Amino acid sequence: QVQLVESGGGLVQAGGSLRLSCAASGRTLSYYAMGWFRQAPGKEREFVVGISRSSVNTYYADFVRGRFTISRDNAENTVYLQMNSLKPEDTAVYYCAVARELYELVQYRYDYWGQGTQVTVSS
Repeated sequence: QVQLVESGGGLVQAGGSLRLSCAASGRTLSYYAMGWFRQAPGKEREFVVGISRSSVNTYYADFVRGRFTISRDNAENTVYLQMNSLKPEDTAVYYCAVARELYELVQYRYDYWGQGTQVTVSS
């Protein structure tokens, strides 16, 4: 069992930045690939970005590539999402999730996910 707790969300103006964190407990983070998903009101949850267990590989959705950066600190059991140049369409609840392999996250086959953190970008 893995517990994931996201933090760092909030209200920001368009063009601004936020840094999300996801702290894991229950099992060492190095066992899992980590990823971020988001869900806007009235829309389905969508994949944002994922990172492999060793941080060697990352995979970004086209709509965030060049603006968002994922990183992880296995010693701290935490994964981060640096979000720059935010747009109103980035407004959503952001969730972190884990899977054994990065490709499983891309395929929405995650094992555990957190409760989410709200990100609101005003125009």
